[in-house]
Amino acid sequence: MSSSLAGVAQQQPLVSVMDIASVETLQDGRVLRVHWSDGQSARFHALWLRDNALDDTTRDQVSGQRLVTLDQIPASPVVTTAELSDQSVALTFLPEEKTVTFDAAWLRAHAYDLHGSPPEPNGWLPSGIESWDAGLPGGVHTAAFDALKSDRGALRDWLSAMQKSGVAKITGGPETEGALFDVTAMFGFIRETNYGRHFEVRTEVNPVNLAYTGLGLQAHTDNPYRDPVPTLQILYCLENSAQGGDSLVVDGFRAAERLRAEMPDGFAALSQHCARFEYAGSNGVHLSSRKPMIELSPDGQLVGIRFNNRSTAPIVDVPFDHMETYYAAYRRFAEIVDDPSMAVRFKLEPGESFMVDNTRVLHARTGYSGAGSRWLQGCYADKDGMLSTLACLDAELGIAAE
Repeated sequence: MSSSLAGVAQQQPLVSVMDIASVETLQDGRVLRVHWSDGQSARFHALWLRDNALDDTTRDQVSGQRLVTLDQIPASPVVTTAELSDQSVALTFLPEEKTVTFDAAWLRAHAYDLHGSPPEPNGWLPSGIESWDAGLPGGVHTAAFDALKSDRGALRDWLSAMQKSGVAKITGGPETEGALFDVTAMFGFIRETNYGRHFEVRTEVNPVNLAYTGLGLQAHTDNPYRDPVPTLQILYCLENSAQGGDSLVVDGFRAAERLRAEMPDGFAALSQHCARFEYAGSNGVHLSSRKPMIELSPDGQLVGIRFNNRSTAPIVDVPFDHMETYYAAYRRFAEIVDDPSMAVRFKLEPGESFMVDNTRVLHARTGYSGAGSRWLQGCYADKDGMLSTLACLDAELGIAAE
């Protein structure tokens, strides 16, 4: 059943594709269809609309949090009337006889009927995320430390680049211990671990971690043995006069895309079966996790990479009949990660730093000799703070979300 709800007469001509042209009810009011002036339309369930009402008895007007639980609204509400204007529609729900106004742009932004199926098979990436290899256009996005501290637009652009590519650099920072905390404070908070608020990356006698030697390190994500992993890592250079010790970054998402194209069964194996990771290198610490090397969301979006040969424990969660396929995929994935065509390479100078999305971008370093010195300080942070700061900066600067 369908009925038209023409609503209030429009007083002004349509001026935006976000204007609502008309609405109609379907299924005896259990569904509302909205038609926008650009020709797009979408259906909304009445229950979904009622649950997401924005009025001050349903939502706190400061925090935006719900004031009612789902069982406090009718189980089967229906839309009976609508009062329509260019930029909004006021809907009345029965049996409550409650009227709620929805903004046209808000409805368009939340039109789940328009999302459809994922644009690709398992391993698809959302808009705004771009995978890359050694040919990363423009190289790693770089900004000056002082500009990030003083210019909100520069900070916004730097964080936006981090969100898009998963890596960004800073130059011209102070050559002082603890300066990496100033970087983190620009957008979020330190994630403290058993290594402390920060850790030193330089040669040690009897190190508890191979990162504290002069050995080269294969590209890896940090701390895969934690659940959850720290989602951001910052490495800040204080000294780097040793021969070698260059930094490399590899996009794990691009590596996963290559594996999917070359070895679909292998991609499926690494995403459908869990690996195990473990660290027990110091007294009082024994960390372990059970997660796939390539993590997908329930709808197939590529959301995370965990790859760290040094910390991989015996893999026991793969059925016998699939283990050879799994190891073939593991080997090929490692070969892709090690392919020079995948890595962006740079040498940090004192006062320079870089940050990586530790759920995506692998980092590595070349070996370095005992001559000279190499001293970096590192710390962890989390993406929620970064993404929150970016969203607030977008709103403050009037920049539409990508």
